[in-house]
Amino acid sequence: QVQLVESGGGLVQAGGSLRLSCAASGRTFSTMGWFRQAPGKEREFVAGIGWSGASTNVADSVKGRFTISRDNAKNTGYLQMDSLKPEDTAVYYCAAMRYGISWSARSYGYWGQGTQVTVSS
Repeated sequence: QVQLVESGGGLVQAGGSLRLSCAASGRTFSTMGWFRQAPGKEREFVAGIGWSGASTNVADSVKGRFTISRDNAKNTGYLQMDSLKPEDTAVYYCAAMRYGISWSARSYGYWGQGTQVTVSS
């Protein structure tokens, strides 16, 4: 059974940091990504990383503050979030695809349940 399980969300003050983890099981994935959805807004791409880590992409809205990484030995992806802002408040979803690389949500066949990140001002 393929599963993606996120952890690490929570409540933090503006300027603080959180580290999200995405533990995958059941198979390995070529690309892992993070998306987020705030209340009343569409789901948006945050960051993605290919298998080797050489290919990464980070949304302009979080560039310089968020860092994506992965540990293939643990089949786990990470999203380090620094200098958090209230506008980063959202449910964050881990996603993965079996083959290829893409930053479009429609390309990801596997999704986690989401973890809430709330940034207070």
